[in-house]
Amino acid sequence: MGQGDIFSGVQTFAAVAEECSFRRAAARLGVSPAAVSKAVQRLEEELGVQLLLRTSRSVKLTGQGQRFYARCREAVQAIEVGRARASESRLDPRGEAHLTMPYILGPRLFVALPTLYATHKNLSVRISMTDRLLPLARHGVDLALRIGGSSPGSLVSKTLRQTRWVTVASPQYLARAGTPRTPAELEAHNCLHFVATNGKTREYSFVGARPALRGNLRIDQGEQLLHAARLGHGVAQVFDFMAHSAIKAGHLVELLADYSAPGPPIQALMLPERRRTPTVRALLSFVEFVVGWSLDRSLALSPAAKAGPA
Repeated sequence: MGQGDIFSGVQTFAAVAEECSFRRAAARLGVSPAAVSKAVQRLEEELGVQLLLRTSRSVKLTGQGQRFYARCREAVQAIEVGRARASESRLDPRGEAHLTMPYILGPRLFVALPTLYATHKNLSVRISMTDRLLPLARHGVDLALRIGGSSPGSLVSKTLRQTRWVTVASPQYLARAGTPRTPAELEAHNCLHFVATNGKTREYSFVGARPALRGNLRIDQGEQLLHAARLGHGVAQVFDFMAHSAIKAGHLVELLADYSAPGPPIQALMLPERRRTPTVRALLSFVEFVVGWSLDRSLALSPAAKAGPA
């Protein structure tokens, strides 16, 4: 392998190693899976070692591949950071930006995307919906949104807003089961529960009270928990921004507002070396607008909101 093509195939191999898939690596690099396979095969031939174990269902690193990836990963990241810094002087971000966020924030950001595209016409967005915090460098993430949880010290975090827990039920359910006036009275109601990604049921939070609640439904998706409450299945406790529109429209009633407890903050996370790039700046400005201002508005944005951030 000559000096002029010292990096030939390395970035492609790193993408396959990180995605554990030729297809996903190809989508990430914007080329065909066949081109990815050929590039890795040429690299293996030039190095004289097998880097990947290929089966019809999976792609895994060999021992040699693991060692080679460990050596070249930092070099590839350094090149990507250098390219990003070289483009910092460009005022208008362009290309694809990678944003990750929890499922419950998706609908509220999707409706506001036209404001981002109106401001940055050369920018496209790839969104990964997940309640987990992905390794940003490994997955090529420009900005990650997260609700609560501790942030790794290697990342820069910015708090976008504080949340509040609200307890809600439908008018139909309350007409049938009665309206609780204290958290203790909820013990006589059917309380719907959210199941976290770790498999644990999240207990309700109140100021000055810890009732022992029971219910016949547990759901691992927040929007569906809210939907179940709207259908009259029972009482639910969700983030304030999730229930705002339904409460305003009369589909849900907020209960026990005097006992409402603060929830975790919504944070934006980014790599230190990426925070000042045009892409991250554009994304951060966008999510600050949506999370900090329009999150409590109706999902059908007002004309002022459609104009985008000032």
